[in-house]
Amino acid sequence: MNQFKGNIAILGSGNIGVSLAKGLVKANYAKPEQITLTRRNLANLSALAEEGFVVSVDNASVVFGADIIVLAVLPQQLNNLLEQIQPSIRSGEQVFISVASGVSCLDIRTKIGEEVQVVRAMPNTAIAIGQSMTCVATDNAAKENVEEVVRMFETVGSVVKINEDLMTSATALCACGIAFFLRAIRAASQGGVEIGFHADEALKMAVQTAKGAADLLLQMQSHPEQEIDKVTSPKGCTIAGLNEMEHNGFSSSLIKGIKLSAIKAGALYTKD
Repeated sequence: MNQFKGNIAILGSGNIGVSLAKGLVKANYAKPEQITLTRRNLANLSALAEEGFVVSVDNASVVFGADIIVLAVLPQQLNNLLEQIQPSIRSGEQVFISVASGVSCLDIRTKIGEEVQVVRAMPNTAIAIGQSMTCVATDNAAKENVEEVVRMFETVGSVVKINEDLMTSATALCACGIAFFLRAIRAASQGGVEIGFHADEALKMAVQTAKGAADLLLQMQSHPEQEIDKVTSPKGCTIAGLNEMEHNGFSSSLIKGIKLSAIKAGALYTKD
């Protein structure tokens, strides 16, 4: 991978910001000294400072010296952050990446300048192991800048470019979705305990089975129903179990949960 030549600022270095920074370095996209991480409590970044990352509490000065700025704070904290950094922005020269749920590119530009280039990115917590599913969208950024953002997030998983009006849906399916699949794995492991396995055995078996199912779809590029058909035989135990789950609303409850999460994700940010 060609190394990025400029400086990157990650404002609000929690789990997602730190994981991205580490992924960029691991993939040789950037060196630690090119990446500045900010947080209100610098003690939480001391280990990263030892690894060569620049750390700071001064968001405004960090923004002035950066080419790419990642806004990695909660939606409720974003307005305050934008107010802090607005005087330091070099309009037209920088790219802003927002990972805040439910905040449009226009919302951000309204606060910091209409001509500022903003790209939204929605990763999930699997970014910590380089397995994120990240969705990327924009309403005004140049094609080469969007491609740069895609390249950045490909260092920590898979990336799909989508229309911006689908970003709250992406939050529900990919970001909240991690929790939904984890809950399904937890339920499967509890079922395993009920049928005779120790809890640690049941969890290991459920986790690996779920991983195998996901890898089957990714590597075979097949549809779930194709793979289900290979496991279900007439009057067999698999179809009996599947039908019992469906009678109890397994698929419909998952669909309803994703729909409700999408509604909630769109209402996290207050424009005022």
